[in-house]
Amino acid sequence: MHSGQEKVVRHLRLVKPTEEIAMTVKIAFATSDRKAVNQHFGAAESFAIYEVGETETRLIEVAEFIETAMDGHEGKLAAKVELLGDCAAVYCNAVGASAIQQLLAASIQPMRVDEGTLIDELLCGLQKNLVNEPPVWLAKHLKKQAGGKSFAEDEEWQE
Repeated sequence: MHSGQEKVVRHLRLVKPTEEIAMTVKIAFATSDRKAVNQHFGAAESFAIYEVGETETRLIEVAEFIETAMDGHEGKLAAKVELLGDCAAVYCNAVGASAIQQLLAASIQPMRVDEGTLIDELLCGLQKNLVNEPPVWLAKHLKKQAGGKSFAEDEEWQE
């Protein structure tokens, strides 16, 4: 294995035909125990990915990475961003500037929460937002998902 390139060691994806729910969104959480957000994005050993709908939430993927030092190799970040490709957001305890840029470029909203924040509480809040007042990043994701291809990304990062 070459240095700088992080590999997914175990990746579980649950494949079940989803009843066509009006709105669903995939949300990732940097977690080692699948109960609380307890990892920094760049050094996260695992992610739990949930599908959030108006009436239910369910765990659909868990991916674990080989343990690595927090040394900021771009290849590691790219592997994680690629894994989360169709997620609307990723919740973590911290996220570096380079990771933020890569996530936003992939239309994934980085969300920083305090260590130990319970995933169930975050899912409950997201579900309420989905039905009532979605935050701007979630509204943009839902519009794009619904086929609003011409929707301009007015908050795109410019370098």
